[in-house]
Amino acid sequence: MTDLLDRPRNAAWLDEVTIRPVERRDLPALEWDGAYTHFRRVYAEVFQRAEEGRGCLWLAEDAEGLVLGQVFVLLRSLSDAVIADGQTRAFIHSFRVRLGYRRSGLGARLLAHAEDDLLARGFDEVSLHVARDNAGGIRFYVRHGYQRVGASDGRWSFEDHEGRIRHMYEPSWRMRKRLGQSG
Repeated sequence: MTDLLDRPRNAAWLDEVTIRPVERRDLPALEWDGAYTHFRRVYAEVFQRAEEGRGCLWLAEDAEGLVLGQVFVLLRSLSDAVIADGQTRAFIHSFRVRLGYRRSGLGARLLAHAEDDLLARGFDEVSLHVARDNAGGIRFYVRHGYQRVGASDGRWSFEDHEGRIRHMYEPSWRMRKRLGQSG
């Protein structure tokens, strides 16, 4: 397996990365070797939402099939049409790039892919939340045309892979971008 902290240094490796929709068989790989196993049920629910046409899940993989990044998009929320109404506004979440592959252009490519897909579907706007203490993530999104439009207290709960309810507190900034604008 590729050493995650020792990504190829030539630019050609990025050309060999494939971005494609997540398939059911990919769900275990989204746990990233155990780092996100606690989200197993969440990922299954998000995948179901995509099968129902309310979301999209994308992954980036290298030539050997190693998942290097992911981005999930909520197209239509059943509980909050302000963030994802199914027609003009969508919401990006679970955007991740493996540590050893950050600052390589992969995140920009993955984000552009999700945005291009939304444009093709007729969406005008996309928003996301980024942790308030994630200075690198904030800079990344600003560089790609996102503007801070508000705050979120970041309180949410989920059922983990062992059936326990976990309560999260992740104070974040809400950021938004009008699609079709350069970043």
